[in-house]
Amino acid sequence: MITNFHISDVPPAVPSPINVTRSYLPPWEEYVQLLRSVWESHVLTNQGPCVLQLQQELQKFLDVPHLLYVTNGTVALQLALAAADIREGEVITTPFSYVATTSSILWERCTPVFVDIEPEHFTIDPARIESAITSRTCAIMAVHVFGYACNVEAIAEIGRKYGLPVIYDGAHAFGARYKGKSLLSYGDYSTCSFHATKLFHTVEGGAVITHDAATAEKLDLLRRFGHNGDEHISPGINAKQSELHAAMGLANLPHMSEILAARRHLCELYDILLGDVVQRPTPQPELESNCDYYPVLFRDEAQLLAAFAALRRQNICPRRYFYPSLNRLPYLPQMKACPISENIASRIACLPLFAGLGDETVKEIASILNKLNA
Repeated sequence: MITNFHISDVPPAVPSPINVTRSYLPPWEEYVQLLRSVWESHVLTNQGPCVLQLQQELQKFLDVPHLLYVTNGTVALQLALAAADIREGEVITTPFSYVATTSSILWERCTPVFVDIEPEHFTIDPARIESAITSRTCAIMAVHVFGYACNVEAIAEIGRKYGLPVIYDGAHAFGARYKGKSLLSYGDYSTCSFHATKLFHTVEGGAVITHDAATAEKLDLLRRFGHNGDEHISPGINAKQSELHAAMGLANLPHMSEILAARRHLCELYDILLGDVVQRPTPQPELESNCDYYPVLFRDEAQLLAAFAALRRQNICPRRYFYPSLNRLPYLPQMKACPISENIASRIACLPLFAGLGDETVKEIASILNKLNA
């Protein structure tokens, strides 16, 4: 039994840290309304009405021909490899990405072959791809890093020349456009992540995008165990997403305009306040950015660590993203030097950026970084 308790005895609440991102949540009533339809139907999974509706609405929003909604972005990459009949061999990829890109290749029993990145855009350098092609090369897996477009024209030409499927990890590309088209419309396959930290999310989720109906049907079969009723056609996995996750996507999608506008405003504010204090990736001409992240490049790792210490004293938590350079992962079958990626990975960070982040916080972050550079 608690006696002599006073409200003054309760310790003060610790302010929540300002992380690099914060999940957008739609108005509660809008999500509940969608959940009510799930409760009434008793359909929770197996390509229910919310999943089918979300697929259609995402295809329209992104202006892509065929989109299949799946459980996460990593599985989406694995499905793309499987649909392209990549079962073994070498996949040329970038060392500058989140580890899921490499993991998907290893999980499909293939060997990742890393080629270095362009120092301006941080995306895979197409000039280095061709020299890395061998008799064992079976695909190219490139990444639109932070929503910056790869050199899609050059990579497409290499793919055609050598008969290699091109798969884009577009986890950061939702809403970005290049030369008037969705960035996710390039390549033979493009994948997306709808993880809770992403610009558009369904708590967990992802998608595979392709161009023709036959490939879409193959992907659909692969994501649901490889069978139609009692007819078993091919090996498959369970990549089906639930109605509850799809409902979150349906609730979030109508708010994308305000989310994008808020992020664009914050990026412009960062640009004004930081000036030349930190280096930034160079956007490609004709790229319409989605402001997915705000990456900054410090002078060296020592300056990055000093900035992190100063920011964390104010409860602000940027992230070393991406780190480490994936060619240095300790469990790889072989290691190859990628000096540009390794150098950038040692001194890059993403600053807080999300709808709902206040201007005053951005000003505080910029002030701390400006003082460090004084």
